[in-house]
Amino acid sequence: MSLRVIAGSARGRRLKAVPGDSTRPIMDRVKEALFSIIGVQIQDAIFLDLFAGTGSVGIEALSRGASYALFVETDRAALGTIRANLERAKLAAKARVIRRSAFDVLGDAPDRQYDFIFVAPPQYRGMWLKTLRSLENNEAWHDAADLIIVQIDPSELEPDLGFVRLQQVDQRRYGRTMLLFYRYAGDDSRAK
Repeated sequence: MSLRVIAGSARGRRLKAVPGDSTRPIMDRVKEALFSIIGVQIQDAIFLDLFAGTGSVGIEALSRGASYALFVETDRAALGTIRANLERAKLAAKARVIRRSAFDVLGDAPDRQYDFIFVAPPQYRGMWLKTLRSLENNEAWHDAADLIIVQIDPSELEPDLGFVRLQQVDQRRYGRTMLLFYRYAGDDSRAK
């Protein structure tokens, strides 16, 4: 699968894939759809890419005008790939890459306000739900995240998750990929 930056300052740059099959890169058409939904809100945004893999989603955000992205990943090969891809895209100065569990990050207080949190964990392990539960249960994140975007296989979708603070505001399906969009209840600061 060929990875590339679709639009913005790094448009057309090829990105490296992580060796092996430990990651599942987002398809270009899904990435394009995602950033069409986000639209101009990406300008000067702060972006958190959890389970970052190749880093292609956070790099796309930076290329399209985000001012900062934090990439969180545990896999050593993926970390090297993210750093190499940031250099290829000439966006390393706007990014930070950390080797840490997403759940450890979400268990702490956030280091800043995030406009977007992108969640694309390994499939079929319930990790996307665990991530949302971490965001629901840690009150420190309730005022520190505007829009949470989750990428899953449609077969992983569960009805009525019982969240009190998190509300699903949109859902889109692109073949074998589904994007779910969440906001904290009462956060009407941004349109869908």
